[in-house]
Amino acid sequence: MSEIINKTDRRPLYKELGIETLQEHMIFIRKDSEVCVSEGFEALTRVRVKSDKGSLVASIQMVTSESLLKIGEAGLSNGAAQMLKVKEGDLLEISHLSDIKSLRHVRSKIYGKTLDFGAMTEIIQDIVKGRYAAVHLSAFITACAGDSLSTDEIIALTRAMVDAGDRLKWKKSVIADKHCVGGLPGNRTTPIVVAIVAAAGITIPKTSSRAITSPAGTADTMRVMTQVGLDLEEIQRIVYLHNGCIVSGENHLSPADDTLIRVERSLDIDSEGQMIASVLSKKTAAGSTHLIIDIPVGSTAKVRSESDAERLKYYFKVVGKELGFVLKVLITDGSQPIGRGIGPALEAHDVLAVLRNDPQAPGALKEKSIQLAGELLELVDQELKGKGTDAARRILESGEALDKFMAICMAQGGFTEPGIAKYTRNIYAEKSGTITEIDNRKLARIAKLAGAPSDPEAGVWFDAPLGRKVHKGDLLFVIHSQSTGELDYALNFLKTEDHVITIA
Repeated sequence: MSEIINKTDRRPLYKELGIETLQEHMIFIRKDSEVCVSEGFEALTRVRVKSDKGSLVASIQMVTSESLLKIGEAGLSNGAAQMLKVKEGDLLEISHLSDIKSLRHVRSKIYGKTLDFGAMTEIIQDIVKGRYAAVHLSAFITACAGDSLSTDEIIALTRAMVDAGDRLKWKKSVIADKHCVGGLPGNRTTPIVVAIVAAAGITIPKTSSRAITSPAGTADTMRVMTQVGLDLEEIQRIVYLHNGCIVSGENHLSPADDTLIRVERSLDIDSEGQMIASVLSKKTAAGSTHLIIDIPVGSTAKVRSESDAERLKYYFKVVGKELGFVLKVLITDGSQPIGRGIGPALEAHDVLAVLRNDPQAPGALKEKSIQLAGELLELVDQELKGKGTDAARRILESGEALDKFMAICMAQGGFTEPGIAKYTRNIYAEKSGTITEIDNRKLARIAKLAGAPSDPEAGVWFDAPLGRKVHKGDLLFVIHSQSTGELDYALNFLKTEDHVITIA
């Protein structure tokens, strides 16, 4: 039998194990330890773990190896150890977790019942307090997927998510914002729009999420160039100085959303109702009043048909009105990538090229950014009606937008030029003809297999827009990767897939 330590105290001593489980907190303990035997703990039991610095909810993982843990020791996953601020040798207290009463509402939803604001609030509060394991979160997300949430449920969920976190308050009555529902590679308009609108003197505090199912989100792209993990006081300071910011949404504004997004990413699910609640809860918490929503539509985009887009538009408008937004929804072309870069650093290169008025900048990205910025300018200023696009173009092409973007980056912690991946592989046309179709989902899959967004420099550099005439051997796109193994993953996928780019 292994040596017994901490003989006089049932509380185990923390031992660092170096096990990464992301946001799923876990505690590792000997199956034959006194606390497990006396309390009847079993593997995967949810327990309350306390240290001198705080407490959290974790799942028990039983250890039988004497070489890993001795009796009287316990390990924590890296995220749990960081949250509890423990060092090796600190005492841990493990106790039973009370019943999670809100799970009855989740079970009700699974069986098709409608949840009111009180039920949504109980669920969201328990999620924020860390009481839900990944299996509980997955059940809730799945129960709400598809078209399972009514308009009233989406409103209730949105309000519950807002109430569970902090809110930013501003001295101005007009706070602008924009959001794209995603699903289109290289559609990195946000940094450009924020720079234009902020340069116009309008307040636009942009909080963005990391990628859910795509190779990059705005936060991933901005992280390549500057700091995005700022607290609320820093956000307010920067916005008061420069009219805008572009930061990560993981700052206790609608904190349940951050948890749900992580599980949605694992499940590769982007539920329609939860997406609306996610977007509008973040915007409400950020203090936004005027909002542009971009819904790209294409056969291989997230939103695949005009009818789906119109339904989504309806929900955004109804829920947005109920929450007090001045809101406009734009349905845009989602048939192909907007920029050339697909992946954090590659998209950052596109953003900078547009802001710097580089002649080689992707024209579609520039024009769409001007369109969205112009619509937002008109939404907040009636005197600009019909003139928003011209105003946005002037701000961009004069260099004012670039100056504003750089000022925001410097205020957020400095600016870094995006890098380039260590390994690349060119993909060429196998025949001559005209490019008639692009599979956005397959392109995104290639970028993710190459390492994006975990490796910021990984992704795809795309150079095959619709309508382009190509000859056999012409370059279509370039795969970028930081490792030969991930480059091989992307290439092997490409070998098995037809019609990533269709040449007729």
